[in-house]
Amino acid sequence: MKNRLLLLPALLGLSMTILAQRPPAINSPEVHPDHSVTFRYFSKKAGKVTLNGEFLKAPVALTKDTTGVWSVTVSPVTPDIYPYSFRVDSVELADPNNTYIFANERFKRSIVDVPGDKPLVHALQNVPHGKISYRLYESATLGTSRQLLVYTPPGFDPNGKTKYPVLYLIHGGSDTEETWTKVGRANLIADNLIAQGKAKPMLIVMPYGNVRPAPMGDFTKDMVNDIVPFVEANYPVVQDSKHRAVAGFSVGGGQTLNIGLTNPDKFAYVCAYAPYTATDEFKKNFTNWSPNADALNKQLKLFTISVGTDDFLYEPVKQNIAMFNEKKVVVKPLVVPGGHTWMNCKLYLANTLPQLFR
Repeated sequence: MKNRLLLLPALLGLSMTILAQRPPAINSPEVHPDHSVTFRYFSKKAGKVTLNGEFLKAPVALTKDTTGVWSVTVSPVTPDIYPYSFRVDSVELADPNNTYIFANERFKRSIVDVPGDKPLVHALQNVPHGKISYRLYESATLGTSRQLLVYTPPGFDPNGKTKYPVLYLIHGGSDTEETWTKVGRANLIADNLIAQGKAKPMLIVMPYGNVRPAPMGDFTKDMVNDIVPFVEANYPVVQDSKHRAVAGFSVGGGQTLNIGLTNPDKFAYVCAYAPYTATDEFKKNFTNWSPNADALNKQLKLFTISVGTDDFLYEPVKQNIAMFNEKKVVVKPLVVPGGHTWMNCKLYLANTLPQLFR
């Protein structure tokens, strides 16, 4: 007993030391009613901390208090979902107090959701919700098992009589198969538009575009020969071109053009979002392209290319649109303000879904 009593003060002292070393509880990001946002980071040793975000024109510095908590409050932000990060001295970091992480293979960023005074199209609303499933399929093209996500709409019954159309939705370069749901909120956009009667109930299949370390031409074969057959073997879907759409952002937008326009008998809807086309596959497919425009225009129920005026791909995209116009291929452009961002991606998708499968 005496030894235990002697040990107790030592344990209490150790506990107090551990508690003293533990960082304080931090709320970051904190979105205020006026849409201003406070960001916080804890470090007693850092010499400089700055905030980088797509809602800022330039990085802003955080200030440190006596407890080691760095903070900054930014002026009201236009409601949307934005990626951001901290630069601590020379190292860029995601916000360690925010579990909402941008799904990406290269950069590490966090996400802040600034809600609107009225629900935005990507917001979680009181409507029936679909389901996201993680599925594995065998890619004979690539010789490996791969993962994709499948959104099924509200009321979906895998054993029911209803058969659904399918949108194959591809992420951007260095993103992953989760980016369209975790950042692009594709599932919530679909839920809301279906509930409003603006979009048809559909499946949305989000594969891994296999863009690391560079765009791979075999992804077109993987899509046509492996992904589409897997979906059609496992889900009640309509198996013709008029009930298949392909869309994608950036590198995925370039892949969309390669997949859709070289397989118009399989995809009647082709929607490219700020497509990156400086790839060997695109050059091979379209440098000396001589399509039968009349036949192609009959096959394609919708061919659209979207881009923002501040996008670094704005000029190349305009050149591609001009090329398609020159070939007499009917393309419907959507040009909006903004850059090469997932804020615009949500806008592009929300514009696309009501036009599909009509």
